[in-house]
Amino acid sequence: MTYPSTRFYNNVVCTLFLVGVVTLPVANAKPAAFLQDFYVTWSDSHIKQLDDGRAIQLLLDQNSGCGFASKNKYLFGRVSMKIKLIPGDSAGTVTAFYMNSDTDQIRDELDFEFLGNRSGQPYSVQTNVYAHGKGDREQRINLWFDPAADFHTYSILWNHQHVVFYVDEVPIRVYKNNEAKGVPFPKMQPMGVYSTLWEADDWATRGGLEKIDWNKAPFYAYYKDFDIEGCIIPGPTTCASNQSSWWEGVTYQHLDSIAARRYRWVRVNHMVYDYCTDRSRNPVAPPECMAGI
Repeated sequence: MTYPSTRFYNNVVCTLFLVGVVTLPVANAKPAAFLQDFYVTWSDSHIKQLDDGRAIQLLLDQNSGCGFASKNKYLFGRVSMKIKLIPGDSAGTVTAFYMNSDTDQIRDELDFEFLGNRSGQPYSVQTNVYAHGKGDREQRINLWFDPAADFHTYSILWNHQHVVFYVDEVPIRVYKNNEAKGVPFPKMQPMGVYSTLWEADDWATRGGLEKIDWNKAPFYAYYKDFDIEGCIIPGPTTCASNQSSWWEGVTYQHLDSIAARRYRWVRVNHMVYDYCTDRSRNPVAPPECMAGI
């Protein structure tokens, strides 16, 4: 079930739709059962509801992976999920959590892709940003904890100024609005929330050198605490342009000093790939790479 709350900013009504347990300042948020706000897009038999539908299990085997999507699309806001990834030898698997406009050649997309590993090796998370159909902006970090041992929160904050990817409230990626430099920024197309579990051993682990071991199958990933706050589209036309929405507030226009310090720590100590510094792909760094945070 979606829970609309009405807020008045300068006598303009903006209807927000809340899902799940919200840690940021909102009212009347409640956990929602999975099927109240999401639907299965791929292989219903491989998605199992747990805890009366408040959590789910995704399964990958030799027959199929699986996926799900939000029933609504949103324009700006914040989305997060708690995920417990595949334990043990997960090489060749990809667990993805992302937003997508579903508009083919001009799509906007914001990606978390969790790349499986051999037992004892660090789990990598790859982020990517597509804007107006242009992607190829991959960055990859090794997580500093075991993401299969417990649930961790993965979030995307999206406003007119930037997109920020968070792991347990630690920013790991900032993509700024650099339209003034001719860099496209996703701001016109609403996006749905999606997740998939699938086999991608042609590239996922060490560039495809490590193949999936089907003897370890089936592979399981777990999700709970689905949390979306943003402007639902179609909806009130004033919502997405309302600069008084909390995610457009001054606090969320840039990283504060603590968040900036954490962001630098991640990038110095845990980043293992950055398209900005890949001279084989980009002999000259793309303009957005020079913008800092």
